[in-house]
Amino acid sequence: MFSYKQKDTVTAMRPAFIRAMFYFFCLATCAKKISGQTRKDERIYPENFTFILDRLLDGYDNRLRPGFAAGSVTEVKTDIYVTSFGPVSDVDMEYTMDVFFRQTWVDQRLMYEGPIEILRLNNLMVTKVWTPDTFFRNGKRSVAHNMTAPNKLFRIMKNGTILYTMRLTISAECPMKLVDFPMDGHSCPLKFGSYAYPITEMIYTWTKGPKHSVEVPLESSSLVQYDLIGQTVSSETIKSITGEYVVMTVFFHLKRKMGYFMIQTYIPCIMTVILSQVSFWINKESVPARTVFGITTVLTMTTLSISARHSLPKVSYATAMDWFIAVCFAFVFSALIEFAAVNYFTNAQIERTKKKQAKCPQASKTTPLMVKDTEEVLQQNPDTNGNLRKRMNYICQESSSKLKVQSNTNISGPGGARTLQPLASGDNNRSYTLFYSSPKSESLLSLASSSAQLVKSTPQGAASTTEIMAGTPCKQNACSSSLQHLLAPKLERIQVKGNKLEHKQTPCSQPTTAGMGETSKIDKYARILFPVSFGAFNMVYWVVYLSKDTTVAKGG
Repeated sequence: MFSYKQKDTVTAMRPAFIRAMFYFFCLATCAKKISGQTRKDERIYPENFTFILDRLLDGYDNRLRPGFAAGSVTEVKTDIYVTSFGPVSDVDMEYTMDVFFRQTWVDQRLMYEGPIEILRLNNLMVTKVWTPDTFFRNGKRSVAHNMTAPNKLFRIMKNGTILYTMRLTISAECPMKLVDFPMDGHSCPLKFGSYAYPITEMIYTWTKGPKHSVEVPLESSSLVQYDLIGQTVSSETIKSITGEYVVMTVFFHLKRKMGYFMIQTYIPCIMTVILSQVSFWINKESVPARTVFGITTVLTMTTLSISARHSLPKVSYATAMDWFIAVCFAFVFSALIEFAAVNYFTNAQIERTKKKQAKCPQASKTTPLMVKDTEEVLQQNPDTNGNLRKRMNYICQESSSKLKVQSNTNISGPGGARTLQPLASGDNNRSYTLFYSSPKSESLLSLASSSAQLVKSTPQGAASTTEIMAGTPCKQNACSSSLQHLLAPKLERIQVKGNKLEHKQTPCSQPTTAGMGETSKIDKYARILFPVSFGAFNMVYWVVYLSKDTTVAKGG
């Protein structure tokens, strides 16, 4: 009886258990649907993001750095993207560039839970949270762009990591050593770090490592006077009275282009030096021409040296271009001094010649030859003396004329025109004297030519002359020509001896224009020495400076 009632009770409890399990399953399904609907509502409504931001800033103090309460050091990771590099000013020793400056750090106070991984916010959020006090140590002028709105990017991630990016235009100092100008290279630094936090509170590191944290695209580095050949980064610690600070440094390595300076300075200087050396080939008597060459080239070099300095700061040392211009100026100035030396020594030589001639005794311009001297010459030839007188008498008789003997008679001989003049005192002007201003050989020739006048002028009462010269006086020119024809062999021998004597000139017989028209020895040496020296200088200059590594390598 009892067992029967127990079976009925168990059978009656089974439907109740099933119903309870069914109700629990339905409740779980409803709860799941409600939870899914809640998450869907979080993605749709922005009020949920506002709630997250308000909760992040609830109790947040932007005056305290991250990790201040825990006593940990705040690490700020940085990287730079250069959008435009240049220009570079040599006079002011500075350079300008436009960059995206990025900073990343972790602030655990800004961690959140939500459906979105990254909160992308505008610049208004920047003022409400803590940001690093980074400044550029060697910056002269830095501008944060605000058109059309402040160019700032701010993002917060779930784990509290913050990305802060700004667009900046920075004008920074670039120390330049211009000793090798214009074959020089420079490393322009960009230094930045914390202004207030020492190394015990904040440090800086590179986000992508030393090699990839600074990016400079090729299209961003198109400079006029320089080539950007690369960049390196480094970090250092600087001590001051307020503590030790971490300083991050980026070195931009620049190499100067020489095209502008070759066209504007080097080639004109070389051409000016060559032009100054052209004067060595001009005649030394052309004083105006060579003077114009010298003065013009000196003034040109002065103008080139002044214009070359306009693009440089007023440094106290000499640059490579200054040395080149100075040497070119020395060559040009030396060419002018060379002409002054040539002119001086030429004039000195002429003066010495004039002084020598002034010291020599003045030779008489006329050499009187008496008639009896010619008689002695005729008597020295016993074989032909009688025949000569007879033939002269025959010629004088055939050419008898009634012409009067003139006081002055011109006799044309092999040596030129000779003048016979009567002596101031003589026997009825019958005695004659021969005057000729010539060397010894010409006087001897004139001596023989005057024999005809001797025969004509001898008195008829003389012992031998009357017998030969009896008759009317002969024509003067005919007599002299016949006498020269008869004495031609002896006159030729006399003339040859006279020419030998003429070739032996004494210092007194040298002309006063000695050396005129000839090339000076100084010019001859200068034509070789100046070009060779200038070529050797150019070879040494360009080999030394072009093979020299003038770029200052800095950074790590």
